[in-house]
Amino acid sequence: MNEKHVDRAIFEEFKSKVRPQKVLILLGARRVGKTEMIKKYLSELSPDDYQFHNGEDQKTWELFADRTVINYKRVLGDKKLLVIDEAQKIPEIGIKLKLMIDSIKGLRIIVTGSSVFDLTNKLGEPLLGRASTLRLFPLSQMEFAESESYPDTAGKLEERLILGGYPELEHIDNWNEKIEYLDDVVGANLIRDILEYEGVKKPEKIMDLLRLIAFQVGKEVNVEELANNLKDISRNTVENYLDLLSKVFIIYNIRGFSRNLRKEVTKSSRWYFYDNGIRNTIIRNFNKLNMRQDVGELWENYLMAERMKYNSYSKKRVNQYFWRTYDQQEIDLIEEGGGILHAYEFKWNAKKRVKAPGGWSRAYPEASFETVNPNNYLDFIT
Repeated sequence: MNEKHVDRAIFEEFKSKVRPQKVLILLGARRVGKTEMIKKYLSELSPDDYQFHNGEDQKTWELFADRTVINYKRVLGDKKLLVIDEAQKIPEIGIKLKLMIDSIKGLRIIVTGSSVFDLTNKLGEPLLGRASTLRLFPLSQMEFAESESYPDTAGKLEERLILGGYPELEHIDNWNEKIEYLDDVVGANLIRDILEYEGVKKPEKIMDLLRLIAFQVGKEVNVEELANNLKDISRNTVENYLDLLSKVFIIYNIRGFSRNLRKEVTKSSRWYFYDNGIRNTIIRNFNKLNMRQDVGELWENYLMAERMKYNSYSKKRVNQYFWRTYDQQEIDLIEEGGGILHAYEFKWNAKKRVKAPGGWSRAYPEASFETVNPNNYLDFIT
């Protein structure tokens, strides 16, 4: 076992946001390292200073069931820090946390959740003005870069394109064991979470939908077409399932960019996975790059996910889009921020010279244009 430790990009910000009379919400998919980061924070404190509870444990539910200030003061004693992992599992958790924060002087609360749907639904309204939220993703290249030399990074690129960045993979040396771990993440965690939602009538269709999305990374996805391919499932249901998959941090989408030029495509979405390893687990393909037909898609998904992490951790506030016209001119990524447009085209082949499409240059002459390839990608994501 390889005991490599990677410091998390948001750790210092996380520490600074643990404040009296505030709830800190840490969101992210299961197994991206939320609990580990909290345990690292708690290791710097005395065990007498805090209480740690697991929201999936029935005993935790029972402890917090009686919604009274007297009960919560009894439960917490003189502790001024309460930590609840997977807090969304506790009934009426939002109202309970509000009552504690409003009634117990000096109390600080940290909660984690692996579903934005559950946690924001249950915490949203009651905690207005009392909470701040941080998001944690699988390990990012900007985090690896803190402890990794350039040759190491170059040597790891193929593995990261195929197996992704789940933290536990850093402690497993054997390739097949890494694949088994990813199987477990998808089967035991992600899919189990989805099945818990009311309204999921046909769980097998969700896996079929994920496979369709996985084979169409970086391509426009038409909901009508997905519904037809899945058979016996309505357009509405497909939209609900896509929404659900976004809220448990498996996939996310970007829309088409337009400033109302008639030729620009705006109605469809492109979908990406938060992690390449999850995408490859879903299509059951862990072949090395020289044996694959989808290297371009892997490269695009990797760069999109890494850029999203980089923007999130660096507090870069930008809108992301793709750009395509009806006469098939296109650009992979447009970022809009501070009134400025940046266009990026992703190419695995570093020798390929690419110029901005004429339609783009004419419509947006002030925008920058850049090709991102294996020679310069680190400038884009770190």
